[in-house]
Amino acid sequence: MDMPSVPTDAELLALAGEVAVEVQRCRLMLVTAESCSGGWIAKTLTDLPGSSAWFDAGVVTYSYEAKEALLGVNPRTLEHAGAVSEETVLEMVAGALARFGAGVAVAVTGIAGPTGGMPGKPVGTVWIGWKRRGGYAHARLFHFSGDREAVRRQTVAAALEGLRKTLTE
Repeated sequence: MDMPSVPTDAELLALAGEVAVEVQRCRLMLVTAESCSGGWIAKTLTDLPGSSAWFDAGVVTYSYEAKEALLGVNPRTLEHAGAVSEETVLEMVAGALARFGAGVAVAVTGIAGPTGGMPGKPVGTVWIGWKRRGGYAHARLFHFSGDREAVRRQTVAAALEGLRKTLTE
């Protein structure tokens, strides 16, 4: 499901609109926990008029310390698995739900580039996690291509697609 093309602002806003419909249908509030997307998911969702009715909070945690303090990510997880890992994104999404009153959360962590890639985790490596309160968290690994903006746009789109799916299953 890695997106073949880089989504436009209009396409991202359309996806956000679909998420908004589903969040409201489920009568939930939504929280985002973002690293490599830098708040872009929250920005896209709150570009929609009336989002205050269903958008609870957005947290941007770039550093290990911020992930620990704001989302409760275990320092051992970061030390052993690294920030860009399934383990970390699952703790991020669970921590976002634990700290806010929302009923559904999305978390992202990755390497947008142009630097920061390493063996086994090249630029474009992104983990995204989703969780509904009372449900199981799930995560997916993506390998996006392009420059920093392209990686981030694809991350936002995949996060929103996954939210929509999480809300309709």
